[in-house]
Amino acid sequence: MTAAVAGVGALVVLSGCGAADMSKQSSPYANAAGAKTVTLSVQSWVGAQADVAVAEYLLKEKLGYRVDKVQIDEIPAWDALSQGRVDAIMEDWGHPDQEQRYIKDKKTIVPGGDVGVIGHIGWYVPTYFAKKHPDVTNWKNLNKYAKDFRTPESGGKGQLMDGSPSYVTNDKALVENLGLDYKVVFAGSEAAQITQIEQFAKQQKPFLTYWYKPQWLFKKVPMTEVKLPAYKEGCDADPAKIKCAYPHTPLQKYLNADFAKNGGKAAEFLKNFKWSEADQNEVSLLIADKKMSPEDAAKKWIDSNESKWKAWLPK
Repeated sequence: MTAAVAGVGALVVLSGCGAADMSKQSSPYANAAGAKTVTLSVQSWVGAQADVAVAEYLLKEKLGYRVDKVQIDEIPAWDALSQGRVDAIMEDWGHPDQEQRYIKDKKTIVPGGDVGVIGHIGWYVPTYFAKKHPDVTNWKNLNKYAKDFRTPESGGKGQLMDGSPSYVTNDKALVENLGLDYKVVFAGSEAAQITQIEQFAKQQKPFLTYWYKPQWLFKKVPMTEVKLPAYKEGCDADPAKIKCAYPHTPLQKYLNADFAKNGGKAAEFLKNFKWSEADQNEVSLLIADKKMSPEDAAKKWIDSNESKWKAWLPK
């Protein structure tokens, strides 16, 4: 995602006739003239997977499209979108460099509108620890608690747990620039990070973690945000000097420019797709916690929310 998380190697076809290395060839379905097929980029975090699951179900069942999905990290997704290897990114957390290059300069990508969800990255501690130590929620007091957050991976420093190394994160610079006695330790993925958070919570142990909203895990493990120096426009312009919090980011969709122009009802539908944080969390919880397939989770939400999704269908 960038100032999101957020994002999350190789391009892999998730549906269709078997796996393929998408980094070496174009999707046979993306951008195909006359084909009733849409190729969607799937980001690694479950909120984005929920977006894609609902969009896929409606594209297939209501508009008659084949949907091909490609799992891809945040930055490579922009390259693939520009090249027409995917038609749409359903959730982006803000990538100014890519926006400048592909939207303003090359004009190969166009905005697809708001997802309807405000994304925010921050540092969080479990609420059970914050209740016992209320001052931990101010970054100026974090060094006082560094010993409580030590792990074997962090050595003599406190651990600040991040997710995937592919996520856009300012955390290493923030730790250094704010003079914090902490080490950023990557869990490896969103799923691995969730597992660690749940293990800490089960044992009622203290932890400090990079985390983000919207996210279904807050329903299972209540967490309280640590206040970093306030975000101001431009305070994150130089990643090496950053000393401020992450912004609140209206999450965006992006379409390949040719697809946006010639993609017919599918392109119109994706532009219209817009739902709430509560809607996204509902589907995310079914996928990640209840272990439903994305298709079944999408169908359950769609069956109960006809008035919402009907507004997205082309007239």
